[in-house]
Amino acid sequence: MSAVPYLTLTEANSVRNLQETHLNRARASLRQALSWYGYLRKSGQMSSNPELAGLVKPELETLNSALQKLDSNVIKIAVFGLVSRGKSAVLNALLGDKVLQTGPLHGVTQWPRSVRWQPGNKVLIELIDTPGLDEIAGESRAQMAREVVLQADLILFVVSGDITRTEYQALQEMRQSQKPLILVFNKIDLYPDTDRAAIYENLQQLGAAAPQAQPLLPDEIVMVAAEPAPMEVRVEWPDGRVSYEWETPPPEVDELKQTILNILNREGRSLLALNALRQARDAEAKIAQKTLDLREQEAEEIIWQFTKYKALAVGLNPIAFLDILGGTVADLALIRALARLYGLPITSYEAGKILKTIFFSSGGLLLSELGSSLLLGLGKSTAAIASGDNPTNITAYAGSAIAQAGIAGYGAYAVGKAAQIYLEKGCTWGQFGASTVIQEILSQVEPNTIVYRLRQELGIKFGE
Repeated sequence: MSAVPYLTLTEANSVRNLQETHLNRARASLRQALSWYGYLRKSGQMSSNPELAGLVKPELETLNSALQKLDSNVIKIAVFGLVSRGKSAVLNALLGDKVLQTGPLHGVTQWPRSVRWQPGNKVLIELIDTPGLDEIAGESRAQMAREVVLQADLILFVVSGDITRTEYQALQEMRQSQKPLILVFNKIDLYPDTDRAAIYENLQQLGAAAPQAQPLLPDEIVMVAAEPAPMEVRVEWPDGRVSYEWETPPPEVDELKQTILNILNREGRSLLALNALRQARDAEAKIAQKTLDLREQEAEEIIWQFTKYKALAVGLNPIAFLDILGGTVADLALIRALARLYGLPITSYEAGKILKTIFFSSGGLLLSELGSSLLLGLGKSTAAIASGDNPTNITAYAGSAIAQAGIAGYGAYAVGKAAQIYLEKGCTWGQFGASTVIQEILSQVEPNTIVYRLRQELGIKFGE
């Protein structure tokens, strides 16, 4: 239950500079995406297709919102939990004032409510209070939770007493949201000091019980008493009288407050950048999917068109190696043509990377095409050279050319269909792509941080 150690001045400056770099990279990524889709609108590729422009409007709004959130530099912390766990009370204790309504009845908080908090006049935080996850209107409540989680940079999950099955399932769903989470055990004043160590150990085991979950760090479990129960106090008066009065102890939330501040000082801007990039990545992936769905027929026509072009270019070229080179150029042109059709950002270099990935992930089929094309191309060249001396070699040339054209045509069609998948999945890569910058940030985080533990839990591989 130890707090995060304080950093030296040199370490703090290094952390601050790294976080600022992460924030700037995230801004550059979102601005590039918005610039690209803005170009598509100005160039008429979207305005000429009002159906597509309408379909992707929510995703473009998400990109704009994510960039505005980065520029405002406000950290959003959402609190979740079941009813009567003291979520609102925890936030009131952090704020130092009873801003949010609390009470003995279930469901006092009926909808998400946000309040601003600026502890120590340093970082600006938006605290989001939410209704209990186990109240009525389950599906709408679940949708509300998903929307709030999407916006949150950090999650507080409040529990108290024994963990129920519903609570456990909700906690694991929160941990699968790819957001850093602090498990807050409220009402600790009801337990003797001797029980607190056992409670802490149980919570650690609970946090690591999910598949692929990593053990929770010390600063991911915090015990608080947001609204301590009144205590009977003995009062001795100067005249010797003794009376008993009920007093309410002050809230015990200093450890939670310090934990939040330590996390935000150490990795707050990185959390902000990662959350904005994740929203951008998901929005761009949806734009790509909607575009692919809408232009499926046009894409099929382009793929068949390039299939015929490649078959003719390879089959009619009498020079070995040049026919293979011509086929590769046709594959690259096909990828670029599909990208233009979909309005997705892609350079020649990225088209080459997609083609390389397709070749080496096709289970050897396209590599077999390359080998077969090479052998047939050599045979075709030999037949072409010998045809001047023996006209019967023209038949051998034609046979090799037809076989090579057929294989090339198959390869072009396979590349086109695979390219559709990679264009959908890979639209967020590239130098400033959201996925690229996310991987870059996660590769630079320090061990023993929440983001590092999250990276380990997701099983993300680096250096590939």
